[in-house]
Amino acid sequence: QVQLVESGGGLVQAGASLRLSCAPSGRTFSRYTMGWFRQAPGKEREFVAAINWSGSSTDYLVSVKGRFTISRDNAKNTIYLQMDSLKPEDTAVYYCAASNYWLSGRAWSAADFGSWGQGTQVTVSS
Repeated sequence: QVQLVESGGGLVQAGASLRLSCAPSGRTFSRYTMGWFRQAPGKEREFVAAINWSGSSTDYLVSVKGRFTISRDNAKNTIYLQMDSLKPEDTAVYYCAASNYWLSGRAWSAADFGSWGQGTQVTVSS
């Protein structure tokens, strides 16, 4: 398993932007599919975005498409989630995760990812 560490969360007003970062601890992750999930209080963990090992393929939750952008810099061993036009409903703990494969034909689930970070809180006020 890969140890992952997220950063960049915070409290912002609706319409603002935040950029989350995720880096592995002690291991390169350049061959992994990387993803972001989120979990709001009282709700299940929800897929947000994923990117394949080269960055050539991405996938998004419909409600964030056009507002969020996932990217990776394998030279810096870091992935990012740029979140623009944030809404109060985006409030959640955001988790970085790593998978050994790229999926096609069905929706991503938490079970597709074997390594997780500890999460970073994102709070969007109205």
